[in-house]
Amino acid sequence: MNVKDFYFDLPQELIAQDPLEDRSSSRLLVLDRKTGAVCHKTFRDVTSYLKPGDCLVINDTKVIPARLFGIKADTGAKIELLLLKRRDNDIWETLVKPGKKARPGTELSFGDGLLTGRVLETVEDGNRLIQFHYEGIFEEILDQLGQMPLPPYITHQLKDKNRYQTVYALHEGSAAAPTAGLHFTKELLEQIQAMGVKIARVTLHVGLGTFRPVKVDNVLDHHMHSEFYQIEEGEAAKINDTKTAGGRVICVGTTSCRTIESAAGEDGRIKAGSGWTDIFIYPGYRFKLLDGLITNFHLPESTLVMLVSALAGREQVLAAYGEAIRERYRFFSFGDAMLII
Repeated sequence: MNVKDFYFDLPQELIAQDPLEDRSSSRLLVLDRKTGAVCHKTFRDVTSYLKPGDCLVINDTKVIPARLFGIKADTGAKIELLLLKRRDNDIWETLVKPGKKARPGTELSFGDGLLTGRVLETVEDGNRLIQFHYEGIFEEILDQLGQMPLPPYITHQLKDKNRYQTVYALHEGSAAAPTAGLHFTKELLEQIQAMGVKIARVTLHVGLGTFRPVKVDNVLDHHMHSEFYQIEEGEAAKINDTKTAGGRVICVGTTSCRTIESAAGEDGRIKAGSGWTDIFIYPGYRFKLLDGLITNFHLPESTLVMLVSALAGREQVLAAYGEAIRERYRFFSFGDAMLII
């Protein structure tokens, strides 16, 4: 399976640079994975495709303002930091630019010394382990100094930090938003629940590994980075009860999908608990729990396009993407949505 099998030509002007004022007014392309049929709707029409007894699975991770701009304490040289994973004792795994200025032992300063850090070592992929020092509460300092870690293809400045959060974001820890959830409003979720659809919360802290380009020709040689997930007993019960009763499990986003598929046994039952997952879903994968998926439109040759292709078939997905391009859908994080059912 070659990475080029998942290529499509995307015009630059279709990459959404700003979120819509009304989250639920984005467009929705509905793909019937059995027939390949496509129809065009508005996102709030998603209720037409949900049934009483279904379970909608959402990822309630919260994006932290993980991008920091500071200086080297000794020379004043500018440095940019992206927080990736929290370790013990205020140690974080980070991505540093320029990396050559962040050798072990380097002292860093942010916000005129409000936050300082020391580079401990270089780890996998050239990431740096940095131990931070501060007075007060780290999250409050980060909220004051940090910026939202928008993907590099978004060049516009985000006016409101909350627009890169879902309305149900709860547990801080992500370096990127689970963007399929950005289309939901609280009112729409209440409407869905009133229909008799269960809403199950899971947590997967999204790292940059999910979005890293595939740099190998053979898809099977690609290695996914691990991400932390957690599923509570009550939420697992909602999903299992839905399957037992013959309802459908529909995930909001690839991160929710990867979470439940990681925690599912071969018997199709999900287990509560927490851990790290590096699951890589590509065509040929047999889904244990997932029946449907709400997702955004993804980058060519990305692991996310591969996951969607595993669910609906590569040719059908690429045909649907071609239709979305012809119809001028908005792509990527702030773009329009797709329902595969």
